[in-house]
Amino acid sequence: MDTIEDTMQRLREAFSSGKTRPAEFRAAQLRSLGRFLRDNKPQLQDALARDLRKSAFESEVSEIAISQAEVDLALRNLQAWMKDKSVRKNLATQLDSAFIRREPFGLVLIIVPWNYPLNLTLVPLVGAIAAGNCVVLKPSETSKGMEKILAEVLPRYLDPSCFAVVLGGPQETGQLLECRFDYIFFTGSPRVGKIVMAAAAKHLTPVTLELGGKNPCYVDDDCDPQTVANRVAWFRYFNTGQTCVAPDYVLCSPEMQERLLPALQSAITRFYGDDPQTSPNLGRIINQKHFKRLQGLLGCGRVAIGGQTDERDCYIAPTVLVDVQETEPVMQEEIFGPILPLVTVRSLDEAIDFINRREKPLALYAFSNSSQVVRQMLARTSSGGFCGNDGFMHMTLPSLPFGGVGASGMGQYHGKFSFDTFSHQRACLLRSPRMEKINDFRYPPYTPRNLRVLLMAMEECRCTLL
Repeated sequence: MDTIEDTMQRLREAFSSGKTRPAEFRAAQLRSLGRFLRDNKPQLQDALARDLRKSAFESEVSEIAISQAEVDLALRNLQAWMKDKSVRKNLATQLDSAFIRREPFGLVLIIVPWNYPLNLTLVPLVGAIAAGNCVVLKPSETSKGMEKILAEVLPRYLDPSCFAVVLGGPQETGQLLECRFDYIFFTGSPRVGKIVMAAAAKHLTPVTLELGGKNPCYVDDDCDPQTVANRVAWFRYFNTGQTCVAPDYVLCSPEMQERLLPALQSAITRFYGDDPQTSPNLGRIINQKHFKRLQGLLGCGRVAIGGQTDERDCYIAPTVLVDVQETEPVMQEEIFGPILPLVTVRSLDEAIDFINRREKPLALYAFSNSSQVVRQMLARTSSGGFCGNDGFMHMTLPSLPFGGVGASGMGQYHGKFSFDTFSHQRACLLRSPRMEKINDFRYPPYTPRNLRVLLMAMEECRCTLL
């Protein structure tokens, strides 16, 4: 088995050879990625079921179909994305060629979390391949079933001189971070994100950090409680709440809370039955460590719905908490599980103040029949993404960038944004070696007249001469 150093050297030599730069090579690798998804769909679904008890429906919607759509989008648009982009010129450069060329960074490291282990591997990988990079993938050791497929099956579909999968835990990840990469793409917790950023800083390596945080969900008094409950329950308990963009808490008035609780109970029963533990549509907590952490959060506030647990099954029922204090652990850390605290506020202004006193979230949700209320929440807050009157449906649009701001991350991807993330935008100007006489006014000895001519020539020209 190759050492990390051997792997790095092999991939760097491949990139230096120019192998990944032609559009034909990139397209071939993307087509192979599509075949990987199609050929191994049953095995991928089985791995997701073993790791997270994820249903075939959720696996298809949130992992396989999204990854395939990214592959297809990149293949359809690769030539257009790679094309040089002409830019406006000034008078001094009217006879020249000015353009932006999107070049691959080189050797890229993609570090993947366990909660969406296929999606969060392949979606950034599509962007890295489309942009012409060589890639080292580090899948999560926590989602063992998917890690095995990514390590043993995926490499059969990709050029081994340009792509590699490195296995291991924190120690191996630390060894990778000691190496010099040309770009690092990390998805995970803010705590580990700081470690990644510090390691990247030693080599001045640019990074994308897709982190998390406590995503607020504001519910206005004029809402239909059952409509809100259906939508909130679905995207809170999707993947058993182990989703970085899931709502971490609801802000509403005491009156809306009283109306929302029975509606949430109704939605949970409708979705998962009277005994959610027996439902094929509800997954499980990834492991005992995370189960025990979540079990500890059930002691915060008061359990209004759910609260049942089974440690042997890593099962926590869809739960709603009320009477939660701001200082309690459930309001201090990202929950990342099927627990939803309801926090009461007296007004929209108080809700906005509550949100703005905290770190900027990865996502923010607002429910109201009034477009003015939704737009106020949008205008007076900041978050990675925003959705009015629904859950994380904004993530299904590759035409929208996905990424955080502040403590919830930096950088963005999905669709063409992934291609741009893994591309260096090189500023290019091609000039003629002839007609030197027209440059005389910029050379010493300097004169006031030459300065006036040069400044005029440097102004943006709104009409082209050629």
